[in-house]
Amino acid sequence: MRREELALKSQTAVQGRSYRPADLAREHGISTQAVRNYERDGVLPPAPRTPSGYRAYSILHANALHAYLALVPAHGYATAGEIMRAVNAGDVDTALRAIDRSHAQLLRDRETLDVVEATVGVLTVTGVPAGAALPDQPGDGRPGAGSPATGRPDRPLTIGHLAHRIGVTPATLRKWERAGVLVPQRGPDTGHRLYRVDDVRDAELAHLLRRGGYRLDHIATVLRQVRAAAGPEALAGSLEGWRRRLTDRGRAMLTAAARLADHLSPPDGQSGHGGADLLGGRS
Repeated sequence: MRREELALKSQTAVQGRSYRPADLAREHGISTQAVRNYERDGVLPPAPRTPSGYRAYSILHANALHAYLALVPAHGYATAGEIMRAVNAGDVDTALRAIDRSHAQLLRDRETLDVVEATVGVLTVTGVPAGAALPDQPGDGRPGAGSPATGRPDRPLTIGHLAHRIGVTPATLRKWERAGVLVPQRGPDTGHRLYRVDDVRDAELAHLLRRGGYRLDHIATVLRQVRAAAGPEALAGSLEGWRRRLTDRGRAMLTAAARLADHLSPPDGQSGHGGADLLGGRS
């Protein structure tokens, strides 16, 4: 028997059943070319070849594919690929760092959604003045702080007029603009800032959120959502779907963690990619 055949048989005996690309593809409803591409891209460990040149995948490759396909809906294609390439190189710390970043982003998304929901709840109540504290959020304690004008302006406001209207300084409005909270247009003749009806709404909402203790980056995100939805009423209708997507992503992270743990802890008698026990170091 040729030396290559003996080596392959020995490896197969240690790792168990040998899989063809078609076997792995069929289980997940993907193409055999996709499996080959995953190996080419480092998502799967390199596979040994038979003497005739065919790939011979093992249970390690099957577990790696399970892990990667679970990581994609949890962390996205780019991060899932980063995690698997790090794991297959034996660099578990880098893989876990990528997972940590993704969890942190999900937490920020949840916090942003909480802000949006609280904001929409205020905006959809008629007659709530700017400068009021958000529900369950402290005001700043200043008596009479920010005594805004009520009603919608019938013409664009200058920065001074808007500052007076909501009870802040022009410097504050410029700071909000730099943070992406406000996006005023400029007058065609003078180049001065002009705040139209929607800009005034955004400024009043920003003032409301600042008094509620929210950061400018959160407020900027909220207002981008309001503008993209063409107003708070339309945004309110999308919040349930937004929270459902975050919940689905969190559940996907749990599934992905279990699949990745399976890949990082091969069954007894088997070694990780490249002869490494990925949780315990080189054997």
